[in-house]
Amino acid sequence: MATQIKAPQFPEAVADGTVATWHKQPGEAVSRDELLVDIETDKIVLEIVAPADGTLTEIIKGEGETIESQELIALFEEGAKGTAAAPAVAEAVSESGSAAATTGGDSLGPAVRKMLSENNLDVAQVTGTGKNGRITKEDVTNYLKKSAVAPAVSVSPQPVASPAPVMDREERRVPMTRLRARVAERLVEAQQTAAMLTTFNEVNMKPVMEMRKRYKDAFEKAHGTRLGFMSFFVKAAVESLKKFPSVNASIDGTDIVYHGYYDVGVAVSSDRGLVVPVMKDVDQKNFAEIESQIVAYGKKAQEGKLSLDEMSGGTFTISNGGVFGSLISTPILNPPQTAILGMHKIQERPMAVNGQVEILPMMYLALSYDHRMIDGKEAVQFLVAIKELIEDPSRLLLDI
Repeated sequence: MATQIKAPQFPEAVADGTVATWHKQPGEAVSRDELLVDIETDKIVLEIVAPADGTLTEIIKGEGETIESQELIALFEEGAKGTAAAPAVAEAVSESGSAAATTGGDSLGPAVRKMLSENNLDVAQVTGTGKNGRITKEDVTNYLKKSAVAPAVSVSPQPVASPAPVMDREERRVPMTRLRARVAERLVEAQQTAAMLTTFNEVNMKPVMEMRKRYKDAFEKAHGTRLGFMSFFVKAAVESLKKFPSVNASIDGTDIVYHGYYDVGVAVSSDRGLVVPVMKDVDQKNFAEIESQIVAYGKKAQEGKLSLDEMSGGTFTISNGGVFGSLISTPILNPPQTAILGMHKIQERPMAVNGQVEILPMMYLALSYDHRMIDGKEAVQFLVAIKELIEDPSRLLLDI
């Protein structure tokens, strides 16, 4: 009896998905938990695996087709040995040599598959160095570097009379990923529907840097995670949100929704684009818990393993462009949120302190906000509240 393979249940925030890649074809025998297909949503890539040992008998939704929650996408038969297609596949594998069998093609991560697709590479071309011969991002990167160097070494001198080489003006058209398309759509929507305005301030990072230097070793020894700057800003943002609830609110049509909880999204750059995993109930977390969760989210984002729950919700967002060297920018709102905080590069600058010039590590802060919901006075006061907490971090511990 055939078993139905259905799309996963998408949350309310995700309307549908797209069949990205079928890793098995009809007639192929598969093992339990072996990867069958990737489903790409506007937030993450979901992997659907075989429910048991058997054979994929029919693909109902092909690559590129749009699917909804729980929609039938394929038929699977448990315990079947496979049709004539299976030996053909096995023969093709044997002819291609052992390299394809050891690269772990069926266990490629979304980031690796994306790099192979964008560079028109076959999985058999790249030698995997990961566990059980699995191909990693570094393997693909190293292969591309070697490919770029090899032609330059092997080129033989050309006769003087030969015609001048034609400049390479190759163009490559690649479909925009669903995530990239959705991010673009939401950014344009935010600019078109919100009365967005940005206010700036600057903060002296010396007190935080000195505190971090003094306690980082003891902190790491006690909690098993490094003490970074993000936890200070997350804690400062939460304390400021408590004082200015409108910054933690959202607009739903003609209604204002005031949230009695603090779910902070942290923008993370990944190979698939910008993603914003959300830390829930941050007001109940300490510095170590915040740092550990940020590190875990960053790792999951690079591996393409963030879950839909981890990407959903959020009442406020923090974006740190400083890690890429940005000195100042105007972050774009993450709808339906009404504000986003932008952090930037720490740079030493001459500052006037008590009539004297001092060289201090300064950071520009930017708060973009929806003027329909937040008045300029509130926005400025909110940003000043964050500045004061960062410049006197002991206040975070004393809750003042």
